[in-house]
Amino acid sequence: MTSRLAVIAIDAIEPRPVADFWCAVLGWRIVEEEPDIISLAPAAGAMPGIDVIRVPERKSVKNRLHLDLRADGSTQAQEVERVLALGARRADVGQGPDVSWVVLEDPEGNEFCILSRSVQDLG
Repeated sequence: MTSRLAVIAIDAIEPRPVADFWCAVLGWRIVEEEPDIISLAPAAGAMPGIDVIRVPERKSVKNRLHLDLRADGSTQAQEVERVLALGARRADVGQGPDVSWVVLEDPEGNEFCILSRSVQDLG
């Protein structure tokens, strides 16, 4: 017996803009919405999903856990530009200039990375 990853939780003062951002980035949809939690999932409903949860405080330090994304059908550079246009910001978490990934933040400062190899490069 093992556990399965069911949901990734992302804290936010304002859940709606963060949920909308992640839906646009991932091509997902909102599947459930309560006053303090918005649940996102892929169209096929596969796990894990993402819950964006209202919290009272702003993020104050680097995340201890973050998402790593791969471009699907485009290059890393194209995906970085697309995600920046959706509201992401570049982030400096101490990465050197020679790393192969790009560190970004969502609208509330939660870090995530876009990796150098696309989904197609792995195939």
